[in-house]
Amino acid sequence: MILTAGLTPAWQQVLVFDTFHLGEVNRAQEARWCASGKVCNAGVAAHLLGGPSLTLAAAGGYPLVEMNRDFDRLGVPRRWVRTQAATRVCTTVLDRATGTITELVENGRPLMPSELEEFRAAYAQEAAKAEFALIMGSLPSGVPETFYRDLVERTRSPVALDFRGRGLLSVLDLKPFVVKPNRDELALTIGRPLDSDAELFAAMQSLNRGGAQWVVITHGSEPVWITSQAAVYRVFPPPVQDVVNPIGCGDVLAAAIAHATLEGYDLVRAVRLGVAAAAANLRNLLPGRFDPSRIEHEAALVRVEEGPG
Repeated sequence: MILTAGLTPAWQQVLVFDTFHLGEVNRAQEARWCASGKVCNAGVAAHLLGGPSLTLAAAGGYPLVEMNRDFDRLGVPRRWVRTQAATRVCTTVLDRATGTITELVENGRPLMPSELEEFRAAYAQEAAKAEFALIMGSLPSGVPETFYRDLVERTRSPVALDFRGRGLLSVLDLKPFVVKPNRDELALTIGRPLDSDAELFAAMQSLNRGGAQWVVITHGSEPVWITSQAAVYRVFPPPVQDVVNPIGCGDVLAAAIAHATLEGYDLVRAVRLGVAAAAANLRNLLPGRFDPSRIEHEAALVRVEEGPG
């Protein structure tokens, strides 16, 4: 089973405009809603890719009712730790005229100590059955930065981590299988800009030296970088002409890494599959909802270069 866990899911509104003007009344041509946030995007993707999976998240209020309906439609297995605070609501604004995408993101609302303890217990129970774990997303306000370390310490399977900051740095000594922030998140984590590839490579290697077995860094349509202490690769995404919405591509990639690892792929081949899955995600309006039928074929077309940074 792939376990996808996180504290900051979202109920997501996606608004599509023929043209969007700041400071004016804008009428959307299309409005859609779905369960989202990193943990839900990856959980949906893991389910679509096949094999047993479970999404574990803290959620509450009226959005939880709608998130349940959405997951029911998709058949996604889940376990909610119910919270007194309502789950955040986020909005994606797509401007067809310019191709720009604007994210309006609400931070995760504070959780009660009893809810955090319930989540720890639920995670320990599900992680004991998991073959691969994904720990995803930011921490709500007021949650200790050590919280995700508590979860990693309860994990016996390979684990991929997709969050940032001092909380990420604090778990490296536990030797996570994969660390997967994007380039901007990595820069925030280490506290300096990563304007050149050499700076990016050095930052990734610092995470490897800290204990991360593999570091995988995405940056939009640019090559995905992979490093271990002994190797470096760049994986080149295929060109996608019919881009609809890039939100969730990194989350889909993380889910594909987990799926492919359980299928016996090595890490580089797993990332190739993830890049193909992310390309499929680009073609859909809602994050994590993609057609997995041609991903294996398209992954074979993804180019990989090995060499120094």
